[in-house]
Amino acid sequence: MSLRWRIMGATVLVVVLAVLISVAVGYYATQSRLGEFVDEIGDDEAVQLARNLSREYTASGGWDTADRALSEAGYSYGEAPGGEGSDDGEEDHLEALHRDPVRVVVVGSDGRVLTDNFSELLPGQPAPDLGGRREPVSDLTTNQPVGYVYVDVNREFLSSESHGFLNTLLLITLIGGAVTAVVAILLAGWLSRRITAPVTALTEATQAIAQGDTTQLPVTSSDELGRMSEAFNHMTSALETQRELRRRLVNDVSHELNTPLSVIQLEAKGLHDGLQTPEQASDLIIGEVDRLRGLVSDLNSLAETDYGELGLTVEASSVSSLLTAEVERWQPHSRAREVDLSLQISGDLPDMDLDRLRMSQALGNVVSNAIDCSEAGGSVAIRAWQEREEALVISVVDSGIGIDAEDLPHVFDRFYRTDQSRSRGIPGTGLGLAITRAIVEAHGGTATVESGGPGQGVTVVIRLPLANSLEG
Repeated sequence: MSLRWRIMGATVLVVVLAVLISVAVGYYATQSRLGEFVDEIGDDEAVQLARNLSREYTASGGWDTADRALSEAGYSYGEAPGGEGSDDGEEDHLEALHRDPVRVVVVGSDGRVLTDNFSELLPGQPAPDLGGRREPVSDLTTNQPVGYVYVDVNREFLSSESHGFLNTLLLITLIGGAVTAVVAILLAGWLSRRITAPVTALTEATQAIAQGDTTQLPVTSSDELGRMSEAFNHMTSALETQRELRRRLVNDVSHELNTPLSVIQLEAKGLHDGLQTPEQASDLIIGEVDRLRGLVSDLNSLAETDYGELGLTVEASSVSSLLTAEVERWQPHSRAREVDLSLQISGDLPDMDLDRLRMSQALGNVVSNAIDCSEAGGSVAIRAWQEREEALVISVVDSGIGIDAEDLPHVFDRFYRTDQSRSRGIPGTGLGLAITRAIVEAHGGTATVESGGPGQGVTVVIRLPLANSLEG
């Protein structure tokens, strides 16, 4: 069963169960309350009628106005024996037809019937055993009982009326429940379609990616489904970027491998044919082997950062001596490129806990890039200073080809090389800065790149915290 039908089925089931439970609870609760109400009617009516008759008896000094009290209370359903009809009597009779039939019998203190609103008992005859609720009627002047009033509610009639009311209520509730269920089905269909549509699109897009095609999902909301689509789009963009970088890596690595291998092959052949002296051939072959070793070292460093295996051997190190060693290390290369390499240290730099070999690798990647990207007559300046009591800052500033603004966010991406570096034949695989950032971040620091644009040079800034906790 598809997700859509499961959502619809669950929603409809919940609504139907809620409607049935509401109907059952409402029906039985109303039925119970109506039963209690029927039981209370007789008691309340008897008490109220006894009070009215007591007032009438006291006011008239006898039972002469008893019938009037019953009529005013709405208990006169027909003419009393010997009574005469009147317009008022007709109105009372019509009003009584709209009331629940309640039998009222008034009995004197001598046990004889005074009046019966059903006209079943004649005035003056002894009162038989009467059902219903009996309440005493008193003379309010002497506070003595002068008779009794019997109030008998027609329970069978009220019970049938209550059942009719309950049946009507049940029918209305069921109709309302059916309408609610229909609305719930429509809403469930709309909601399930809204939920499953992005999921279906995600499934199709995933299958397309598996086949080598990338696609973007439409983002139609800001809820969890919309964020899911956005996350998928970011993932596909990252995959496409990685795919392009991987393609570039294959091209660059092939080129980087092919060049030294070709030189080694030519030198070896020249040596074999006697066209090269062993000393000349060995120097060139050793240089190209060093170049291959550097490429393999970069790939190994990249693998270490990928798998979290970039370990540090931390020891107290002089930053000034580290920077001086780096300048001396790269001076031959800068002179060969006719680029001025200088070191500027502001103030006394504190000793820091560093992995000297790893930090030399990170600085070497930056400095060699700066030299390779600078034209003859250009300059590369290494500067270092302490930024308040927070960090040690090392910057490498060159006057080289610069970086386009759209390339700046990607310079630390693995395998990324700008079009300018490719077109100018600058060597490299796009791994140097990625490895530098990984090493600096392992020391708890940050690495950033700034450039004013093409031809404006590049500034790489490394910040290392003065108070950092390092794990070796």
